[in-house]
Amino acid sequence: MSNHHEQEQHLISYSTYFLIWLGLLALTGVTVAVAGFKFKNLSVVVALVIASIKSILVFNYFMHLKYEEAFFRVMLFVTLTFFVIFITLTFFDYSFRGIIF
Repeated sequence: MSNHHEQEQHLISYSTYFLIWLGLLALTGVTVAVAGFKFKNLSVVVALVIASIKSILVFNYFMHLKYEEAFFRVMLFVTLTFFVIFITLTFFDYSFRGIIF
């Protein structure tokens, strides 16, 4: 009994990689530029949104998640959902540290 998996190869052109790299550089520049603005409490949210966009590009193109089965995408979504929940709870806890009930 042979457990044979056929693996499809998805070739991505160098021009696509180059465009993704330019996009990541541009988003890094936006991150640096936004850091100079005074958004007060929204600074962390803006930085996380930009980082999320960058991570989506990396996941889809450099890690080839765009071409994987749905199972891997669902597992990544579940993992990231729990990560967001834990980060939110951490910020919630941190924001009420000085308050004594």
